[in-house]
Amino acid sequence: MEQKIIRVRFAPSPTGNLHIGGVRTALFNWLFAKKQNGDFILRIEDTDRCRSTQVYADNILDTLKWLKLTWNHGPFYQIQRTKLYSQYVNELLKRNHAYKCYCTVDDIAKAKYTSKQNKIPFKYNCKCKYLTLAQINKKTNNPVIRFIVPKTGTTIFNDLIKGTITFDNSLLSDFIIMRSDNLPTYNLACVIDDYTMNITHVIRGDDHISNTPRQILIYNALRWSIPHFAHISMILNIDRQRLSKRYDSISVLKYRKEGYLQEALVNYLALLGWSTIDSQQIFTVQELQQKFTIEKCSSNPAIFDHNKLLWLNKEKIRSKSVDEIYDLFVDWANNDMKLNNLIANWNIKTLKKIIKLEHNKLTTLNDIIILGNMFFNYNLVYNKKINEILFDTNTKIVLNESVKRLSSQKDFSATALELYARDLAREYQLTTPKVFHPIRIAISGNMRGPSLFSMMEILGQYEIIKRMSLTLDKINKIQKGEKAKCQE
Repeated sequence: MEQKIIRVRFAPSPTGNLHIGGVRTALFNWLFAKKQNGDFILRIEDTDRCRSTQVYADNILDTLKWLKLTWNHGPFYQIQRTKLYSQYVNELLKRNHAYKCYCTVDDIAKAKYTSKQNKIPFKYNCKCKYLTLAQINKKTNNPVIRFIVPKTGTTIFNDLIKGTITFDNSLLSDFIIMRSDNLPTYNLACVIDDYTMNITHVIRGDDHISNTPRQILIYNALRWSIPHFAHISMILNIDRQRLSKRYDSISVLKYRKEGYLQEALVNYLALLGWSTIDSQQIFTVQELQQKFTIEKCSSNPAIFDHNKLLWLNKEKIRSKSVDEIYDLFVDWANNDMKLNNLIANWNIKTLKKIIKLEHNKLTTLNDIIILGNMFFNYNLVYNKKINEILFDTNTKIVLNESVKRLSSQKDFSATALELYARDLAREYQLTTPKVFHPIRIAISGNMRGPSLFSMMEILGQYEIIKRMSLTLDKINKIQKGEKAKCQE
């Protein structure tokens, strides 16, 4: 007998930006398909017309493309398949596995209120199942279609992660499979799509476990074979609260905007609910494809730790050459018009020197923007600490002497520049911070940054003297202004 091709799917609803939990589900499906040489299908479940938008659908596609989770088939849109759903609903009606329900929203709300008052769980009373033809003819509202759940027995399935799961049918009420607007509900559309798309494994979040028995009942009613189910654990934040669209509503693409590497995010998400025997932490994408197995997925919740993601991103950057980082940086900046304009005139040779200087300290690509601004977009930003240093009585001496000495300095290597600064401190009997800090602020506009003298070497003689002179001018102007105020 010919073995079935493994086929999995990622089926998000375009009712919000794709969040961490959704991407992790897509990744696990994609890795499973890659490991099995199978197919990865993308399906957009957009039958909720009130909340589904093309903007969110585009966000899903853009996110998957950025993460390089390429699909073999699709994207399929459920809204384009409504005739197919109607066909199978009619089949279920003919086989007496479903019926038309004319209860209004108010009817259901009243029934739920009564259940709450009586402190019992709400369960639909199935009264429309017993309507006579005469009673039906009197109805004027469009009905919904409900699936008939067996009142006895159990629905059992073997979850590839959580093991055997059993549901008592008597606890389930007849559920809606088609709304009054003739659009299917999730449970019906999901089953029909999975079957007609030949899905062999349904890998999804464990918030769908309660849907599984209902879907299995539909499979059985249509006499279809049931796929394998695997429900992956929930993701919690650092406070052990569940991540959700509401909690993590900002798009996953925010990580791209903040300068995270695609491969770092993929690596980190793979560790949320899956591990290897040796607890390996850093993977290439190829290693993930080779080593991923459903059997090693945990049934316990995973914790999303932003600090660990940041560490992984730093490690991925450290593993790359300066040229590779430069290429990644330019590609990243080109996705943002504002950034693209900012770096348009940056010198490539100098930028690569900057990247090399701070290679082991870079955590995100955005760090290169911060560094680049020091070198290419000089701007002295005042704050309390900087003002204390700039208007210290020794600062003007340090900067004036530096301009004089550096103008005739022949050797502009970092080593030689450090010697000049230490000599200056010794001659004027100043501590090194009293010399180093004014120089750093004058040439970078910041208190922090790369190694001071390596930075000076990259900036060069002309630029350093120009910036020190500008800083001296600013100090003199401010001091003159204060003197004028005092005289008034």
